[in-house]
Amino acid sequence: MTARIGVVTFPGSLDDRDTQRAIRLAGAEPVALWHKDKDLKQVDAVVLCGGFSYGDYLRAGAIARFSPVMEPLLEQAKAGLPVLGICNGFQILTEAHLLPGTMLRNDHLHFICRDQKLRVENAETAWTTDYTAGQEIHIPLKNNDGQYVADAYTLDQLEAEGRVAFRYLDFNPNGSQRDIAGVTNAAGNVVGLMPHPEHAVEPLIGTGRTDGLPFFTSILKKLVNA
Repeated sequence: MTARIGVVTFPGSLDDRDTQRAIRLAGAEPVALWHKDKDLKQVDAVVLCGGFSYGDYLRAGAIARFSPVMEPLLEQAKAGLPVLGICNGFQILTEAHLLPGTMLRNDHLHFICRDQKLRVENAETAWTTDYTAGQEIHIPLKNNDGQYVADAYTLDQLEAEGRVAFRYLDFNPNGSQRDIAGVTNAAGNVVGLMPHPEHAVEPLIGTGRTDGLPFFTSILKKLVNA
C-alpha cells in the first residue's frame, strides 16, 4: 500500500506543487489538502509548505493557524501524526504551538534567497532518519521572516533534549538565535525548518544536489515500516 502524504494549500502558498513533486519522487502519493478542509482525508503524514499564507498579515502564519484544516491537524499531530513545516509552514507550526519559539523579520530587514549550508543535528525524527547526525547539506533558503527566537530557558531546553534539528553553517542568514534552522517536538513527529528541501530533490534544479530528498524518503520508510 502506497503511503499518502498530504500537502496543505493556503491562500498565498506557493510551494505546494514543488512539495507534491518531491513526495512523488520519493515514492509516496501526494494528497492535495485545501485550507478549508475539515478532515485530512486519512493521510499518513502532512506537509505545510512554504509561501506567504494570507499575505503574512498580522504575522507570518498567524491567520493560517486558524484555518479549518488546522483543527484536525493539531489533534492528530498531538496523537503522533508526522507533520513537516517548511518555511511558512514552520511559522504556522510555531503560531499553533506545535513547535516552540517564534519567527521574526530577518535581522537585516531584507528578503534573502540563497543556497544555504546546514548541519543535521538530529537524525532520529520521523523526517530525518535518512541523514546522519553531523552531516552537512545544502538546501535553498528564501524568506523575509526567518529569524528564529525563543527565551533562554526554551533554547537551553531544546539544546539539552536534542531538539535542534538543523543549524546554519558558515553564515547565519537571518539572525536566528544559536544558528537554529529547524527544530522538532519532543516526540520527533513534528519538524519545522526555514530552508526548502523540496527545492533540492533533483540535480537540475535548486542547488544542483539532492540533499533535500532524504526528508521525504525518511518519512516514507517510517510509514512503510510502521
